Amino acid sequence: MIKKVLTIAGSDSSGGAGIQADLKTFEEYGTFGFSALTSIVTMDPDEGWSHLVTPIEPDLVEKQLKTIFAGGALDAMKTGMLGTIEAIEITRTYIDKFAMDNIVIDPVMACKGTSELLQPENVAAMTRLLLPKATVTTPNLVEAGILSGMGDLTSIDQMKEAAKKILDLGPKNVVIKGGHRLKTDKAVDLFYDGTDFTIFESELFSTDYNHGAGCTFAAAVTAGLAKGYSVVEAVALAKKFVAAAIKNGQKINPFLGHVWHGAYNHASDRMTEN
Repeated sequence: MIKKVLTIAGSDSSGGAGIQADLKTFEEYGTFGFSALTSIVTMDPDEGWSHLVTPIEPDLVEKQLKTIFAGGALDAMKTGMLGTIEAIEITRTYIDKFAMDNIVIDPVMACKGTSELLQPENVAAMTRLLLPKATVTTPNLVEAGILSGMGDLTSIDQMKEAAKKILDLGPKNVVIKGGHRLKTDKAVDLFYDGTDFTIFESELFSTDYNHGAGCTFAAAVTAGLAKGYSVVEAVALAKKFVAAAIKNGQKINPFLGHVWHGAYNHASDRMTEN
């Protein structure tokens, strides 16, 4: 049977990140995607593409999850922007009720293109309630700096120290996404399983058409876990999937460009059932 995968996240009205990125990625992996919206992100072209995050009422988040879990536990799930403390609490309730495995917590703390972080109490609730249930968490450098309490991370050694501190918060595995902020000539991500560090390197593409890369990476890891890959195997394939998506990024409007979620499969036939 086709693997069933859930994303609990925000909707990106521009189509590149959040729920939209997740569902496109799930489809490319040959899995069946479910989605529960926690917020809607809109951008105003008349105001320099300024972002507005509108949370979904918690009771509607709960109703979505009740619908989704009508058939029982799913094969994997991920979280992204969760919007409210109540949404975080509801998410944890359903994780426990259905004894969910293969959980990817993408600790989204801000929209790309805005410096506004989520409320500190939301981050605290996510850290307390969701990270201990995570099979893997996938922070970027900024998020890893916040979760670890280390602030700006500028080197692989600092990433390693941050990964240790984040693992102490409860997740079984940590991936820190280096991206362009690391100031290297490679795209470097760090994986830590509590014992060993694995560094993933790929070509660093000089492009602004990378909107949605982080969400896509986490969604790819989630779909990989659903299909039976080990965590490190799922991360390795997700790295390749996102590299192809960034390399083939598309200009969407005058303000930004998105990664192309179909790039990996269009370029190869390596996405096989495990």
